[in-house]
Amino acid sequence: QVQLVESGGGLVQAGDSLRLSCAASGRTFSNYAMGWFRQAPGKEREFIAAINRNGGITRYEDSVKGRFTISRDNAKNTVYLQMNSLKFEDTAVYYCAGARGPGYGLSTVDYVHWGQGTQVTVSS
Repeated sequence: QVQLVESGGGLVQAGDSLRLSCAASGRTFSNYAMGWFRQAPGKEREFIAAINRNGGITRYEDSVKGRFTISRDNAKNTVYLQMNSLKFEDTAVYYCAGARGPGYGLSTVDYVHWGQGTQVTVSS
């Protein structure tokens, strides 16, 4: 059974930084791409960042480029999302997601496993 467990969310002020972690278990982590999505109240879940199986290729949603960095440590079965210069509009529940294969996608349908989510709240 695949499990993804996020951690690292919290309440911060605008301009602060947070690092989210997602610990994976239940399948060979290094065989699969990983992604981060977020969902704000009343909005659909949206793609934020993705990384391929070996960490050599990453992709970001335009609004987080230059501020967020996705990375992974395959030895620790963990994917990270470093978030800098946080803005009020980054407030959402953040979800870690496991892809269907080694390459990443930009849509929720490209991912088959999901964490429970971690709340990030940025005060202005």
